Amino acid sequence: MKVIEKIRDAAANDANRVVFSFEFFPPKTEDGVDNLFERMERMVVHNPSFCDITWGAGGSTADLTLEISNRMQNMVCVETMMHLTCTNMPVEKIDNALSTIKSKGIQNVLALRGDPPHGQDKFVKVEGGFACALDLHIRAQYGDYFGITVAGYPEGHPDVIQNGVVTEEAYENELAYLKKKVDAGGEVIITQLFYDTDIFLKFVNDCRQIGITCPIVPGIMPINNYKGFIRMTGFCKTKIPDEITAALDPIKDNEEAVKAYGIHLGTEMCKKILASGIKTLHLYTLNMEKSALAILMNLGLIEESKISRSLPWRRPTNIFRVKEDVRPIFWANRPKSYISRTIGWEQYPNGRWGDSRNASYGALTDYQFMRPRSRDKKLHEEWVVPLKNVTDIYEKFMKFCLGKLRSSPWSELDGLQPETKIINEQLGNINLKGFLTINSQPAVNGAKSDSPTVGWGGPGGYVYQKAYLEFFCSPQKLNALVEKCKSFPLLTYMAVNKDGTWFSNVNQTDVNAVTWGVFPAKEIIQPTIVDPASFIVWKDEAFETWSKGWAKLYPEGDPSAKLLEEVQRNYFLVSLVDNDYINGDMFVAFKDI
Repeated sequence: MKVIEKIRDAAANDANRVVFSFEFFPPKTEDGVDNLFERMERMVVHNPSFCDITWGAGGSTADLTLEISNRMQNMVCVETMMHLTCTNMPVEKIDNALSTIKSKGIQNVLALRGDPPHGQDKFVKVEGGFACALDLHIRAQYGDYFGITVAGYPEGHPDVIQNGVVTEEAYENELAYLKKKVDAGGEVIITQLFYDTDIFLKFVNDCRQIGITCPIVPGIMPINNYKGFIRMTGFCKTKIPDEITAALDPIKDNEEAVKAYGIHLGTEMCKKILASGIKTLHLYTLNMEKSALAILMNLGLIEESKISRSLPWRRPTNIFRVKEDVRPIFWANRPKSYISRTIGWEQYPNGRWGDSRNASYGALTDYQFMRPRSRDKKLHEEWVVPLKNVTDIYEKFMKFCLGKLRSSPWSELDGLQPETKIINEQLGNINLKGFLTINSQPAVNGAKSDSPTVGWGGPGGYVYQKAYLEFFCSPQKLNALVEKCKSFPLLTYMAVNKDGTWFSNVNQTDVNAVTWGVFPAKEIIQPTIVDPASFIVWKDEAFETWSKGWAKLYPEGDPSAKLLEEVQRNYFLVSLVDNDYINGDMFVAFKDI
């Protein structure tokens, strides 16, 4: 979805709603990239309207920016805007970048001239390239596919600032040039950083006076440390008001005090901007989360304990799958794996799973088991211990369900979902009995859709869930459970081992909606289902995780790894649904086993 459409939709639905967004830059190391995505995951749960990623000076990070943009849009599932600059960019490279992001479902570009390459003082047009953002031929080449954002400079572009001063003539020329960029297709303006809000507000008024009517989004850069602040304002030739200098001088060597002041200053700047009637904010994060989030919390725009979800899983932003609203529950804790295995589908289920069956799932590859190094380290710390017998394995699963561990080989997520805490004691108990749970949800009967634990879809609706459990167990325990299920006709199960031996009391074509919501003026939404055909696909990934997700963390030939591989060979994967979401209690079926 284009950024301009998001801004307009927000204003149309609620004139007082504030739209905010975050900017990131490509880190220099692999560890830095891993850390960026961990931070990004934590930040996007607060529902920014979009996030953008910069294009390094001279095109130095072109390939990495393209890779990060793709992951942001398609794995993090946040609306992504990619910077694209003219520096060191002949037309072939620009077209390659644009065609690449279009193929990845990205619609938003911030078109810039760009900074000079490292070691150069001035921008020089590359042979076969462009001289400025105006000449980026996006509209001519791609029509209306891309939403184009352009840069605005409230204090004047650094190139026209001489000794801290911009002449009136230079300033007016800047405004006229900005008007040309907007007329050429720019739909949104994001400004350069500033610290004098009066200058920004004057800039907005001056733009309106010459007929620029598009949204003008203020770029806010929190002060995180003194040296970085001086370096950045010097590079951008940003005016520093005397009161800011006076406040920073006494504390410039106290990093925490500087950061606290930066949060206070950013909050006050945003309050003044919002009071003027502008309802958009863009935060230059410098790949750091705390200051940006603290400012938004101070403004009352986000709450740490209240995270709203449009669906039980994060809605895709890729233009090719934005209408997708139904998924099998099996990948609930591995959403990136699900996306990677369905990325080649021509259509995605919308409204009903059974009516929209699609192309086959992508093959299971090592990609599904790749993890950031920091996550591998966490798994090593929490899951690599000597395992003498299966009881030690039971204990690991139990500790995860009780929140004593933050990681699981079967989950891409950090810790438990809020709803899991409703049933975590029961989960702990059955894990100690040898029913090793990797996915679950409690029964919900008409909870408000803005509930902080089980809600989704926004306020005004009601949500429902059938209790669900997914676990590994031995053949003996499975047999005992199957016998117990005969006394509970509303319990439906599927069980399969690594080799494909199948037990079930449902047909292989039965699709069971296990989550649904009722909202004003909408049809019933059923975003999560249990589907036997998908379960057969998922079981390979679930079983493979015993070896590639856990056993491989041990040295080759380690007895603990051999024990895990023995469990992988012998146990069954079971999917269990309690269809009585009003009076049912599926945990009764585990009693006395």
